[in-house]
Amino acid sequence: MQVYVVGGAVRDALLGRPSDDHDHVVVGSTPEAMLAQGFKPVGKDFPVFLHPETHEEYALARTERKTAPGYHGFTFHTAPEVTLEEDLARRDLTINAMARDTAGRVIDPFNGQGDLAARVLRHVGPAFAEDPVRILRLARFAARFADFSVASETVALMQDMVAGGEVDHLVAERVWQELAKGLMEDKPSRMFEVLRQCGALARLLPEVDALFGVPQRADYHPEIDAGIHTMMVIDQAARRGFPLAVRYAALCHDLGKALTPADILPRHIGHEARSVELCQVLGERLRVPTDCRDLALLMARHHGSIHRAGELRAATIVELFEKCDALRRPARFDQLLDTCLCDYTGRGGWEERPYTAPARLYKALSAVNSVNAGEIAASCPDPSTIAERIRRARIAAVRQALEEAPDQPEQQ
Repeated sequence: MQVYVVGGAVRDALLGRPSDDHDHVVVGSTPEAMLAQGFKPVGKDFPVFLHPETHEEYALARTERKTAPGYHGFTFHTAPEVTLEEDLARRDLTINAMARDTAGRVIDPFNGQGDLAARVLRHVGPAFAEDPVRILRLARFAARFADFSVASETVALMQDMVAGGEVDHLVAERVWQELAKGLMEDKPSRMFEVLRQCGALARLLPEVDALFGVPQRADYHPEIDAGIHTMMVIDQAARRGFPLAVRYAALCHDLGKALTPADILPRHIGHEARSVELCQVLGERLRVPTDCRDLALLMARHHGSIHRAGELRAATIVELFEKCDALRRPARFDQLLDTCLCDYTGRGGWEERPYTAPARLYKALSAVNSVNAGEIAASCPDPSTIAERIRRARIAAVRQALEEAPDQPEQQ
């Protein structure tokens, strides 16, 4: 029995990067032999075991054969005679198809080290085309290693896969899984760039793909293109280290601009409502987790109002808090404002421009929270008027905090 460290741990060690991947391949063994040594079986499709002490994964060397469309359509073969090179040959990219033995020697049958040095993402062989998930994985690696290019022959292969309908067999859960990982990488826009280059974005996320080429007003959006703006926004979210919900909301906030009537371009009047509808469609199709879906819907609906916070009267601000459930869900409201910050700074030349809306809204929210609703309710003789009295008290508190003149005309 021979044990090798494989995949990401080898790649990242060669790059001098920390790695959470500690996968192993075992050559020359059987499931029975692994069990006899105390390994715990966990693999459903093929033999994978957890080490009895470290709990790291150990998989028996295997080969695979395509039997049906999609990423489930494989049969696997494991046996003591399967070699390390045969196992590595079924992997996706050359930089992931390396192994390290117990003496520390690197086994690299597909020149992964050369591609690391050249900063190239390249498929190992024709078997890449058999699994559409590999398109998503490659795009995700492009987001992680932003200075890597994709080999021209790999791009051509992915384009053929898309044209052949392979990506149409991907299930929603797997698309979301890879999308979420890609959004959490250092430069998520690279993932969408690669998916768009091979045609997969139009099949998997048509709502996002449709944004490219849609013009916006240059005075508000010097980058002009709505798709480019969206990419800049998600990269701002990554640069600031924001969580997945913020990054997903950043991706979805302007989806409705793709449906703006041509006769009013480059203005996008009413795009918020259209964005909400497309967010709902996308969220249901990909089965997006509730926290990501809800924040995306709030962002799509209210980011325009939040950007105009300096113009809003006290009553309108209180109404905004009510619609966003800001009093009961302050952490989510924080994330909403974080996403708006990314939207504001995700524009050409605006990256360092001060964004004043959050400060004004937090000042107003503090005033609202200072209102003692229980005391008002207890002193109110008519229960039917409690809600309105509390609301009026909150508006008065916000007006005082913002030093707003009571006769100032409403602006929205």
